[in-house]
Amino acid sequence: MSFHEFISQPWPWWVAGPLIGLMVPLLLLFDNKQFGVSSTLRDFCAYVLPKKKEYFQYNLKEHKWRNIFVLGILFGGLISVLFLKNENPVAISAATVKDLQTLGITDFSGFAPIEIFGVQEIFSFTGLLFLAVGGFAVGFGTRYADGCTSGHAITGLSLLSPGSLVAVLGFFTGGLISTHFLFLLIF
Repeated sequence: MSFHEFISQPWPWWVAGPLIGLMVPLLLLFDNKQFGVSSTLRDFCAYVLPKKKEYFQYNLKEHKWRNIFVLGILFGGLISVLFLKNENPVAISAATVKDLQTLGITDFSGFAPIEIFGVQEIFSFTGLLFLAVGGFAVGFGTRYADGCTSGHAITGLSLLSPGSLVAVLGFFTGGLISTHFLFLLIF
């Protein structure tokens, strides 16, 4: 098996999970930092806003590692899309396929159904409305919960934070409600 074949295959949970999990203690032990990426939006605004509000006036150099990490996520995603394509379809349970087909979703060749996430659908009035409302909801929720899903679920739970437990329960409850109720109303 070539390196390209090896790296382009999905990794099992028992490799990827511990690698992600090891980030928490390593960041805490070596630099007393907490894992999470939602705060990088604040950093980005602090970099680009010409008239900085008091909220954006802080030492950006302390958070440089976090911005480099997010750039690595973006470039890693770009590299995987351009060079590490996996021709195998995404594994979806037969029950999920059947449920989606009853809603008119039939193309399962990519990571997301084209009938929902295609360019034409996203740039329709409904698609733009969903992006705006969804973006606001995610931004508000992240700020209100004082962190994103990765920060609370990976770092907060590992530090036994009660607030993170409540936030993660809220994230999952919202996801279940969206999947089982709102999704059916939209499509």
